[in-house]
Amino acid sequence: MKNRKQKLALSFVIMMGVVSMFSDMTHEGARSIYGAYLALAGASAATIGFVMGLGELIGYALRLVTGYFADKKHNYWIMTIVGYSINMAAVPLIALFSKDGWKWACLLIILERLGKAIRQPSKNTLVSFASSQVGQGKAFALQEFMDQIGAFCGPLLLFVVLLLRKDSSDLFSAYRICFAILIIPAFFTLFFLLRAKRKFTHPENFETSVDRPRIGSLNSHFILYLVATSLLAFGFIDFPMITMHVSRLSIIPSSFLPLLYAGAMLVDAIAALVFGWMYDKYGIKVLIFSDFLSAFFALFIFTSHSISYIIIGIALWGIGMGAQESILKSAVTALVPKENRSTGFGVFGVSFGVCWFIGSWVLGILYDTSIPAMVTISVISQLASIPFLMALAKSHKTMDNVNSSL
Repeated sequence: MKNRKQKLALSFVIMMGVVSMFSDMTHEGARSIYGAYLALAGASAATIGFVMGLGELIGYALRLVTGYFADKKHNYWIMTIVGYSINMAAVPLIALFSKDGWKWACLLIILERLGKAIRQPSKNTLVSFASSQVGQGKAFALQEFMDQIGAFCGPLLLFVVLLLRKDSSDLFSAYRICFAILIIPAFFTLFFLLRAKRKFTHPENFETSVDRPRIGSLNSHFILYLVATSLLAFGFIDFPMITMHVSRLSIIPSSFLPLLYAGAMLVDAIAALVFGWMYDKYGIKVLIFSDFLSAFFALFIFTSHSISYIIIGIALWGIGMGAQESILKSAVTALVPKENRSTGFGVFGVSFGVCWFIGSWVLGILYDTSIPAMVTISVISQLASIPFLMALAKSHKTMDNVNSSL
């Protein structure tokens, strides 16, 4: 009976992974050209940093509200479907606007993040139910792996579109075609999501209720965790800033820019699997290792004109992103009881999103004034999270031990 339940739980995780794969193919494909698209339309680095940061702020901060609402009403599937619908509609609609309408495109970019804010706590909660059978690190690592397969294929698709364009002088129109084509993976996202809902109506049945400590009883450790992850968020430069920087250097053809993001997502996918599996064995220490490994990505990307150094930096960026996307969610799952998990993801999302927004804005402004200062703050902020993570790892009530004590 237990083996059957584990197999069903794994099937559910994989099916939701397919949803994530097509979803990431859509919005991460778009993300690979956002920076170059907005820069071509006339937006400054500070404006791009502000828009991307505001999108992340909304995408994370509103999760507290949507997570609490989902826990209160237990309508995880409804919130997930509504969020994905907004998410998937916003990206192809960008194709409708001309160069003069780039401000409307910015609103759609922010709207896409709003959709993610609505669906993400509920979607993570649905997956967390199954993770009790599969393993917390493994379940979210598998999700992130399939996420990034889509995030790899999306930019790759756009690379082909840009490569095959007939009028090489009209790059902006080519970008509009790219956004329009992304309606295809957007459709498949919603198709497989509705199939998953029909097949697994009550995924909460995968997890047996246990006497987990609530957020309040782990308050000091939860706050320590939030401080550490917020510092990571503040210093982690958004990828549209990277593509904008590389496009300004003119060291590769513009049609190759999506390939940089595709490569980062491929590294992200592999890192997510490796670090997710390691998390189930070693706990939060894995995040310390990945944080130190990836903290210097900005040094390679923004202080050199060498494409080799930039590729190394992008690989380090992918390692950091993969570790964060798999481990951070797993840790929240370990801390928060089943009945409050969407709220827990929401609390985490607020602190992470606010710091991502402030960091993106500040680092965007610094890019226009002093790139060395931007790089320094990025590196220091990420490294500053390590003492807090080490304090968690050494404490007898750290997330390393929460799983074994529950």
